[in-house]
Amino acid sequence: MPTFDIVSEVDMQEVRNAVDQANREAGTRFDFKGTDSAIELSDTELVLRSSTEDRLHALHQVLQEKLVKRQVSLKAFDEGKVEEASRGAARQRIAIRAGISADHAKQLNKHIKDLGLKGVASQTQGDQLRVTGKKRDDLQNVIQALKEHDFGIPLQFTNFRD
Repeated sequence: MPTFDIVSEVDMQEVRNAVDQANREAGTRFDFKGTDSAIELSDTELVLRSSTEDRLHALHQVLQEKLVKRQVSLKAFDEGKVEEASRGAARQRIAIRAGISADHAKQLNKHIKDLGLKGVASQTQGDQLRVTGKKRDDLQNVIQALKEHDFGIPLQFTNFRD
């Protein structure tokens, strides 16, 4: 019976490379001179710091450009509010979302059921979904339908087996 998995993953190496490139650009660009602008990366979040809110938005835009260039989906990031830091500086936390939450899993399962394909079933397995079907064509139709719909998270389709 053909199966495939639906996952939502973030390539942390690409994120790390994009952060390094954005920090390098912030260090060399004229409009960032003396603003103490930087991006810090941890396992679960990014922290953007700058001397003014205006420079923080520019730094955020540079980071987004680098992420898009490296083909990292911006849907994987949950942006926090701009906070006031010490001495009038601005700071923003951006959480990195990996895995499919229970709410998103329900939406995906409902969407697959609503397609009305016979013999196609989906079940949640931790932070991923396993979709099984009787025919390979039905599973390819499910993948196509999920790609056309926006669930607010990046989706990858892995482990396709006949």
